[in-house]
Amino acid sequence: MAIDLTIKVAGEGGEGVISSGDFIMQAATRAGMEVMTFKSFPAEIKGGYALSQVRISDRKILSQGDGFNILVAFNGEAYEVNKGLLKPGTIMVWDGPHGGDFEPEEHEGVQMFAVPMSDIAKNTLRNYLFKNMVAMGAVIELFGLPEDSLKSSIHDKFIKKGQDIVDSNYQAIELGRQWIRDNYPGRKVAHTFPASAKQKDVIILEGNEAIALGAAMAGARFYGAYPITPATSVGNHLVKLLHHTGGVVYQTEDEISALATVIGASFTGVKALTATSGPGISLMQELIGLAIMSEVPIVIADIQRGGPSTGMPTKHDQSDLFACTLGSHGDAPRIVMAVADVHDCVYLTIDAFNLAETYQSPVMLLSDASLSIQTECIPRPDMSKVTLVERLFATPPAEGEKFNRYQITATGVSPMGAPGIPGTNYAATGLEHSEDSGPRTNTETRNAMTEKRWRKFDNIEDAYTPIEREGEAGDDLGIIAWGMTQAVTREAVARLRAQGHKVSALYPKMLWPLPKKQIEAFAASVRRVVVPEANFQGQFADLIKMRSNVTPIKFNAYRGEPLIPREIENMALELLKTDKAPARVAIR
Repeated sequence: MAIDLTIKVAGEGGEGVISSGDFIMQAATRAGMEVMTFKSFPAEIKGGYALSQVRISDRKILSQGDGFNILVAFNGEAYEVNKGLLKPGTIMVWDGPHGGDFEPEEHEGVQMFAVPMSDIAKNTLRNYLFKNMVAMGAVIELFGLPEDSLKSSIHDKFIKKGQDIVDSNYQAIELGRQWIRDNYPGRKVAHTFPASAKQKDVIILEGNEAIALGAAMAGARFYGAYPITPATSVGNHLVKLLHHTGGVVYQTEDEISALATVIGASFTGVKALTATSGPGISLMQELIGLAIMSEVPIVIADIQRGGPSTGMPTKHDQSDLFACTLGSHGDAPRIVMAVADVHDCVYLTIDAFNLAETYQSPVMLLSDASLSIQTECIPRPDMSKVTLVERLFATPPAEGEKFNRYQITATGVSPMGAPGIPGTNYAATGLEHSEDSGPRTNTETRNAMTEKRWRKFDNIEDAYTPIEREGEAGDDLGIIAWGMTQAVTREAVARLRAQGHKVSALYPKMLWPLPKKQIEAFAASVRRVVVPEANFQGQFADLIKMRSNVTPIKFNAYRGEPLIPREIENMALELLKTDKAPARVAIR
């Protein structure tokens, strides 16, 4: 029987909610399990509702799932937010009966275990910070979480602060275990931690950490950025990686300067990137145009968050697509990609650099706030299986010959000069220019250069084809999903097809230029097409309608949280019941 267990820890930000989930995740990974985390916390430095959810399985996990089996509630708010999800068969461990701030209702079929986490931490350990470790002890005793694995994670995290701190955490764990032994003898629980399996050759990564790793593997040697939630940690991880490769991480005074340094670094021949979020993308629009006009390859990772303006800095959203595909003034072609999971964060980042170098273009790589801190274990990357594209540099021209940086070619791509290559100096300004880079505004030059910049992408859909399809021709419903919603859709489609429903799915990784031929072929093979996405407008659905002959049904969520598989499954079941499909369905 397949193992599928989800534990959610919820409470006040600053109480160790997130670290508790991380410890559970690490223990599960050490036990040979597949893991996936989902985390959410407020924008405030301390306080507000936070959660850390860990899904554990002996099989590949596709998404964060629909809910939880076990809830560890640190306070009354955690209970109030989640009590509607306490279904028969679930379990709740809560902060009581002494010292907590709430008393839960009775829930039919729900096992409930009161553990005075706050009271033990404050009055026995004399340190409220150990509350989460008391809870971890209860979880170990109740559900069989591997104690040795969890203690190893605690040791690794806290040993820099001294053995006394490590031992105090161990003492808190033991007190939590002892409370369960003393107060719930002979207990039987509906869910237990799976038995350990053979450890796998995997590494544990968060989404932003995986983007940093992918950039380093791709050969990036310069990262220029201004800190912004939820993108900052890309640079934090790159500091450690580029230190070993001779690369540079440079913090600028704002996002405009950040992208300017990236363009400058790439102009010298170095692979370069930045990471930002929606407000930074807004500020970078003019310089994105400069990179397009000067044909300088760069990568911009946009870790999307809820907007507009400051919006919700720590919450999930997929609403920067228009800004990334259509932003910047003028006819400004670029490439836009989107990652679905941590594995994508590594390998699509490498693809982004390869595409930037191949087409001498900015590449926008879309992730989001949830995926930025989502943790998964993925197979250890193998550089021998990674293909890297290096820049097309010019050869020194013969004596008396002129170097034409923007030489008109059949592909639209011209060899680049760089400092150190004799005779290849050129001016890379934002002005329209002739082949030799000199400013020109005559009609002939304008036509030729505009067509050159767009011609580069004429055949990109055939050259870059990481697009997957599930299902068969003739299916009743086709789902096109992008970004993190792809992972959720995969699980929903697997359930629907297991029930015998004729549902297909298409998962494009490159969103712009739109993979028109593949989308039109997919739409022609099914009766109807729906596009689920986490934004109000249905932005990808609109791009599909704008650039193809397909008019999809929109399915939109814009609440600051990802869609879950059950919502896509239920939406598909409703559409399968009727031929009168609405143009748009929104959920709240």
